[in-house]
Amino acid sequence: MSSDYSYDEQGQFYPFFIFTLSTIVTLPLTYSLLTPSKDPEALAPRIRTSYRPEHADLIQAQATAHKRKQRKVKRGIAVVLGWAIMAGMLYLIITTQRATPKLWNPYDILGISESATEKQIKTHYKKLGLKFHPDKIRPDPAKNETVESLNDKWVDLTKAYQALTDEDVRNNWIQFGHPDGKQGFSIGIALPKFIVSDGNGKYVVLVYAMLLGVLLPYLVGSWWYGTQRMTKDGVLVESANSLFREYTDATDEGDLITALSTGKEFKSFLKGEKAESGLSKIESRISEKGQVTPYAGGFSDKDKTKLEDLESGVRRKVLALLWAYLGRVELDDQALNSAKYLVAPVAQSLCRSFTSIALAYGNTAPLLASYYISQRLIQAIPPKASPLFQLPHFTPAVVKAVEGDSKIHMSVQQFMNLPDSHRRKLAIGKDLLNEEQYKTVLEVSKQLPYFQVAKAFFKVTGERFIIPQSLVSFVVKGRFVPPGSTDVPAIDEVDLEDVDPAEDDLDAMLGRKKTVKDASGKIVTEEIKPVAPPITFAPYYARDHSPKWHVFLSDSKQGRMAVPPFTFTTFDKPIFTPDGKPTYHMQTLKAQFAAPPQAGNYTFVMHLVCDSYVGFDTKMEVTLSVEEASKAAQMAADDEISEPEEDSLAGQMSVLKGGSVAKRKVDEESDDESGTEEEESDTSATNTDTEDES
Repeated sequence: MSSDYSYDEQGQFYPFFIFTLSTIVTLPLTYSLLTPSKDPEALAPRIRTSYRPEHADLIQAQATAHKRKQRKVKRGIAVVLGWAIMAGMLYLIITTQRATPKLWNPYDILGISESATEKQIKTHYKKLGLKFHPDKIRPDPAKNETVESLNDKWVDLTKAYQALTDEDVRNNWIQFGHPDGKQGFSIGIALPKFIVSDGNGKYVVLVYAMLLGVLLPYLVGSWWYGTQRMTKDGVLVESANSLFREYTDATDEGDLITALSTGKEFKSFLKGEKAESGLSKIESRISEKGQVTPYAGGFSDKDKTKLEDLESGVRRKVLALLWAYLGRVELDDQALNSAKYLVAPVAQSLCRSFTSIALAYGNTAPLLASYYISQRLIQAIPPKASPLFQLPHFTPAVVKAVEGDSKIHMSVQQFMNLPDSHRRKLAIGKDLLNEEQYKTVLEVSKQLPYFQVAKAFFKVTGERFIIPQSLVSFVVKGRFVPPGSTDVPAIDEVDLEDVDPAEDDLDAMLGRKKTVKDASGKIVTEEIKPVAPPITFAPYYARDHSPKWHVFLSDSKQGRMAVPPFTFTTFDKPIFTPDGKPTYHMQTLKAQFAAPPQAGNYTFVMHLVCDSYVGFDTKMEVTLSVEEASKAAQMAADDEISEPEEDSLAGQMSVLKGGSVAKRKVDEESDDESGTEEEESDTSATNTDTEDES
């Protein structure tokens, strides 16, 4: 038995091979390319306004360029190429005439019917012998016949005759499909023979060497090096190391801006002459006297000294550009203004990396500084500057006119809470806002998602008391009340309750559904449909940014973080109606952590910080009461002892002693209903109604 290798000379099979390979690659790429993006920036609604700041064309161009990079152009080209190859191979598959292998059949070779008897077969074979025996026939050149071809034909006739008359030969044919028994097998290679013939083999070896020895190691190495050179926050490891060296427990907002300038990512667009060109002009502009700040760039004397102490180069220019961006300083140069808007998104990503470093240390001050700088980078506002700069058309002159000589800045909420006549008197006038600009301010303000905390408390799901080392849920209830909202409905006390899910409701226990009370007070479960807040109103920031809310607990005495931040990007109820009106729905934020190992009362400071808006944060004290396990069990047992009914002997004696009694039930309720009412009336002993200190 031997094996035979055959190549696809007629091109019957290699199109199938290439079509299959290209399909395996192209279909997943196509799916990933066409699948709708799940990024919040792509799905979230937008604040409706026609406001465009100065240099809006530069900002929009940078935002468009960034989106273009995210459109996966290379993947799109690969998909188009893959579908072109698939179409070409499919055309070849359809149009190529395929040769079908013919099975060895003695009846077809002899030219007789399969129903012929042995006698008829012998007779027919004798007739064929008279006609095709080599001794009876001579080759006919006109028919391209040769002695060898005639001999081969007679051999086939003889084998066919034997397969039908000789028992052994017939068994070989039936068992192996051939009178000679088991045959050698042929291995078909789905490639044309010319690829490996006529001296082309060396090129095939070269292609294999390039694929396996160069391209594959390059792709694997690039992937590995890319994963090693970047952190999980998306910044270079070298930049993260620089931020780590800049970290101190006393890092404030100005210090952090200086630290962000150490990022190596800035070198990608500040190469060569760009590293220092225009630096003196930027520094002179940001060092000019500001209208509401000591310097136009919004930095302090300490920050200015740090800038001047740096050597000329990329870092010094980056730091100067950051202060120019935060102070909204006009540089009168398109290239410099473009660079000014380029540095902010890079600095924002570096700020996230610094947040991770601050979380590792656990100190409250640097962590809050990173959150506050995130707000100011997105809104283009210097540290300590007024939150009113977030509003459209608010220039230093307008802010100064509104705030007057007050040393305490006015928040957007405070400004919008002023009577309209008073607001107009402060903001409208010569060199201030006109009527159209004032309407734009009101329009934008009433769409900003300010989260107003209504209640914050601790609880353990399914329990009435919190014991040491139990899994505690910190629940924050609040509503989105945009600044300047009128006719805000009163809070329904039912909305402030956090209803425990039923023990047999696995979906609710795992958070796939939420348990609430309907209008009649009945406990029901609802599907959770995450609702994204509007994209941040940040006209100077060259990116779309979805706002995030961070909630964490700290120990004010030690200045340390007690419970790490929980980040919320979506909510469980609609924030605005389709026409942009606030819904005032009560939202629920939950964070879980382990209770302290010792019983007692623990007072924490809750920080609820929005990473996108200045002055939209909430800070309040909350108290966690942890009971001893034995005491909690005793208290629960005491609560379960029911009061005597008023018409019983025990009830009458209790009345004589001045005790309380239970009213006689007119309609008996089922055990299940009673259990439900008991669960509804249970509230955690640690519920803390607190007021927003801000």
